[in-house]
Amino acid sequence: MSRLKERIKVLVAAAGPIPVSQYMALCLYDPADGYYTTREPFGRDGDFITAPEISQMFGELVAVWLFTAWEALGRPLPVVIAEIGAGRGTLMKDMLRTLSRLDPDLAARADLAIVETSPRLAGLQQAALAGMSDAITWHEDIETLPPQAPLLIVGNELFDAVPIRQFVRIGDAWRERLVGVDDHGGLRFAAGAGFVDPALLPAAAAGAAPGAIAELAPARAALMSAIAGRIASGGGAGLFLDYGHVEPGLGDTLQAVRRHRPEPVLENPGEADLTAHVDFAALAAAARSRGLLTDVMTQGGFLLAMGLAERAGRLGARANEAERGRIAAAVERLAGEDGMGTLFKVLAVLPADVEVPPFAGHRRSKKRGRG
Repeated sequence: MSRLKERIKVLVAAAGPIPVSQYMALCLYDPADGYYTTREPFGRDGDFITAPEISQMFGELVAVWLFTAWEALGRPLPVVIAEIGAGRGTLMKDMLRTLSRLDPDLAARADLAIVETSPRLAGLQQAALAGMSDAITWHEDIETLPPQAPLLIVGNELFDAVPIRQFVRIGDAWRERLVGVDDHGGLRFAAGAGFVDPALLPAAAAGAAPGAIAELAPARAALMSAIAGRIASGGGAGLFLDYGHVEPGLGDTLQAVRRHRPEPVLENPGEADLTAHVDFAALAAAARSRGLLTDVMTQGGFLLAMGLAERAGRLGARANEAERGRIAAAVERLAGEDGMGTLFKVLAVLPADVEVPPFAGHRRSKKRGRG
């Protein structure tokens, strides 16, 4: 049994069952026993692989989008180029290499930053970015980013790891879902005593059957609001890639992954990655509340529109047969329907008077589709 599991049981015994959001926060970010503070989660030797680890093409195309956004903003200098939740630094490394080729002056004069709450991951990022790290500053919060300059910010698989709240329908009422302890000393889900106004939940909650699960993520909305507020006040653009849904609905999306395999959410707190699907409609609403423009498309659509197939072709032309096979597999995994292409979405956050392809054309095509 994990040490964190024992601590959670002691907490429940003293104070009663805890909300799912608190359980998720403890599992991921507890200073002593949290998942991201105690282990190396990324890569084939970890528990999961993110898009930047699949292929350099991902980071290259994200960098091209950032460069295009910078041009659409009027090529401002100074400018802050930041990644929030940078994993082990692979995406930032690929972006900086690409930006240096696109415009050496931009790469040299931009304020480069990483927003990272985990000291352990910040150390991994500094090691991965050795030789580049002298030009990068690390921050625990976006509030300490250099002020008075437009912000170009990227977050990849950021919001899925921000704790969520869950609610369960019991009879005719909705109650908050909690984590308690069963009669055998194991962790179990329970329902809170208080009732929740269904008007606060997705519209589908009104006609849901008993046992249905609804999810809300106020911490995610608060984080997006803070990022959007920074862009609204100083200019800039944001790009956020994650897995989730465009329209809010019902369902339990909380999941645990360990050694690349799913496992029960309550089995090994602190030793498995916990995530939940991102409600992109809620994120977009938080950004729009700050006066910004938003648009969402699938990751596959975004990467292909940015030139994934063409970039793969150029890499393949210089590769041997085995390497070409790996490049083709990476394209399929990043953009294919059976890979990340449909499940993963891309949210662009922009000032209302700025358009950055492929989202400008995507937005116009949606308007035509509505007639």
